[in-house]
Amino acid sequence: MLGWAVTFLVIAIIAGVLGFGGIAGTSAGIAQILFVVFLVLFVISLLRGAMSR
Repeated sequence: MLGWAVTFLVIAIIAGVLGFGGIAGTSAGIAQILFVVFLVLFVISLLRGAMSR
């Protein structure tokens, strides 16, 4: 999931440099959503691992 977030971030940066504002904004938004989902799942995984011990 983190890999997908980085991929969309790179697409957003490249599109922004080339002047494609709509694509850059959409890709940046997707990257932010994926990163937040990754963080939430990571914290849940840490908590479950700590409680199972």
